[in-house]
Amino acid sequence: MNCKTSPLAVAVVLALSFSASSAVAQSQAPTQKTLDTLIVTGTRVADRTVAESASPIDIISPQALESTGTTELATALSRAIPSLNFPRPAISDGSDAVRPAQLRGLSPDQVLVLVNGKRYHSTALINLNDTQGRGSSPADLNTIPIAAVERIEVLRDGASAQYGSDAIAGVINIVLKGSGEGGSVNGRYGKYSAGDGEQYQLSGDAGFSFAGTGKVHLAAQAGHSDQTNRALPFQGRVEQRYGDPDIDQGAISFNGEYSPTDYLTFYSFGMVSRREVLSNGYFRFAGDNRNRPEIYPDGFLPQIYNVSKDVSWVGGLKTSTEGGLNIDLSYNYGQNNLTFDVRNSLNNSLGLASPTNFHAGTLEVTQNVLNADFTKTLDWGLAYPVTLAFGAEWRGEKFNQSPGDAASSANGGIPSASGALIPGAQVFPGFKLSDAGYYNRNSHSAYVDLEADLTDKFSAGLAGRYEKYSDFGDTATGKLSLRYAFTDKIAVRATASTGFRAPSLQQQNFQSIATQFLNVAQPNGTVTAIPFEIGTFRTDNPAAIALGAEPLKAEESKNYGLGVVLQPIENLYITVDAYRIEIDDRIVLSENLTSNAARNYLQANGFPGIGGGRYFTNAVDTKTQGVDAVGTYRWNLDGGSAELTSGYNYNKTDVERIADNPAALEAIDPGAVRIGRAELGRITEGTPRDKFFLGGTWSPGNWSFTGTATRWGEFSTFGTNAGSDQTYAAKWTLDLAASYKLNDWNFTIGGDNVLNEYPDRQEAGLGTRTYLPYSSASPFGFNGALVYANVSYKW
Repeated sequence: MNCKTSPLAVAVVLALSFSASSAVAQSQAPTQKTLDTLIVTGTRVADRTVAESASPIDIISPQALESTGTTELATALSRAIPSLNFPRPAISDGSDAVRPAQLRGLSPDQVLVLVNGKRYHSTALINLNDTQGRGSSPADLNTIPIAAVERIEVLRDGASAQYGSDAIAGVINIVLKGSGEGGSVNGRYGKYSAGDGEQYQLSGDAGFSFAGTGKVHLAAQAGHSDQTNRALPFQGRVEQRYGDPDIDQGAISFNGEYSPTDYLTFYSFGMVSRREVLSNGYFRFAGDNRNRPEIYPDGFLPQIYNVSKDVSWVGGLKTSTEGGLNIDLSYNYGQNNLTFDVRNSLNNSLGLASPTNFHAGTLEVTQNVLNADFTKTLDWGLAYPVTLAFGAEWRGEKFNQSPGDAASSANGGIPSASGALIPGAQVFPGFKLSDAGYYNRNSHSAYVDLEADLTDKFSAGLAGRYEKYSDFGDTATGKLSLRYAFTDKIAVRATASTGFRAPSLQQQNFQSIATQFLNVAQPNGTVTAIPFEIGTFRTDNPAAIALGAEPLKAEESKNYGLGVVLQPIENLYITVDAYRIEIDDRIVLSENLTSNAARNYLQANGFPGIGGGRYFTNAVDTKTQGVDAVGTYRWNLDGGSAELTSGYNYNKTDVERIADNPAALEAIDPGAVRIGRAELGRITEGTPRDKFFLGGTWSPGNWSFTGTATRWGEFSTFGTNAGSDQTYAAKWTLDLAASYKLNDWNFTIGGDNVLNEYPDRQEAGLGTRTYLPYSSASPFGFNGALVYANVSYKW
């Protein structure tokens, strides 16, 4: 019997189940509610709480992060928030080093990341592989040490009118620890049940006071993770490696402030991190045409060594006037530098003189931001004061692409054993001088935001923002938020907003052109391998323009939300929120346009040696609809306490429009497929259709026991034709941990995915799937069970 369950039904069942379980325990003495936690994301009212928010918002405490059992911030968030996913791609070049996180199934760069309310910079990487988030350059959450985090506020609503570009799916605001006292040290060790993937990490934080009113909180962490391998034997040998890369990472942070007077506070915070990642490509067997047996008689596994260096710093001051105007002035700097080196490889076209290690190039992004923010409460004769917020922002962005060494991209002219020329470093040909470039732009914006409790039951907010970019033009966005409380136990809320995402400098300017040899028919009937330049073109490259490339424009969105907030009894909190997100002119990476017609046109019209390529384009409109349901309940028991949490997300994205081919391309190659089915399938079916988790914590005395069961919904991968499509069934994972507190010490043992669950195996016979058993699109990875131990000391 095949039974379909609607998202609304699941949300109702979730609410009823919480109500039923709480009715049994409501006679217990309540613990302190977190509904009264003040929030700073999605509102500029100074005393707005979680329960009073007109937009859905999640508060993730450091205890919740620690209970996930992971050392990665993004992984911890994916286990705590039902609408956030963080897959573990493998054999995907730089995406192994900088993994993408997705909120509500949208692109990783369609969620804005803030640190202490200030915009965080993006990664330099642009994801060009067949993984989730293809074409994006999002913020790298894993550059932020978990030890530095006080809490995380996740706004699940469009917020471009409040914060500017990128806030289409929502906002993740990471609030750093800022106390001038206390601290902790923590040590962790873990290993997968398969015997690999050994992990260890040391971290700590401490607060200090100075000069009477000054305080600073420092944090640091360093760790190592060994690679994992789930590849199967091929031709009788296990030569391939397929799993997590080898990672070394360290990070430090600070967050401090000083108040020389009651009306003036200087503040500053920042972070520095370094991550070294060793991943790999596909194994080249001894007889492979790309190998030189004289160099690698048994074949070789080429490796990519990435170093990500990240730095950010914010400095500012807060003051207020006698008239009650609060002022916040700040400067924000961020930079990410990502290098690509190739190891254990060769450039076949250089023959036996080929190096085996190469520098393939460097990508770097820099952000500079100036902010002036003002708030003031106004008496307009309403039941409560009105909060007026307004401000302005200037932002400068830079993108620098540096070339690799000459050997990494050279065509040495020496044919392989088969007679073919195969230039460039195997696994990742280096960036050429013609690819390199330095690009910058700036933008300025102004916003105004009004919020008020119009009555005891009814609150409203209205925001508007104007933003102008030096490279593509301007945009205006707005947002309306409403909340009505029928009683203290039930309220409804609704939002409607417009938003945008500016095309990144990487999408506009990244270029990677490699030499490929294509068989071309000659007039005498023979076929000759001729070198052509093929790859990813800048959108202003004349060859790309000849193939239909156009200047990129901003993605534009409309976001609608409708929800209910339930607090039927003490300590029980349930929210159900439905949403709809429409995105026009979504930026995607085109297919490689390398047909004979395209190649012949390029050769005949002033582009000798160019065989085609791909580029970024505003070619797709999408509609995403879904529902989030979240519930928490806490109660006291004899000798201890208990907490129950649950979350559910249903999410469906449809492609509403695919842009017609530009006239230039249609004239060259009528009917060319510019946006392929694999990319469309990745957008619509590549993330789980739904996700559900149920977690509980029981704390009797000095003990604490936690467990979380998560159901990851089905997802699909698509190929160039239907024969290579596959749908993967939903799977359950179970995480368990037990802790014992001894004075200021805490000892924990735990396991993630303790039932050793794996995704469905890829169907055999489809290319590399014969020895790569699992899809790297799996939302919970494919490493199996992890066992870990943790020791911490707090003061």
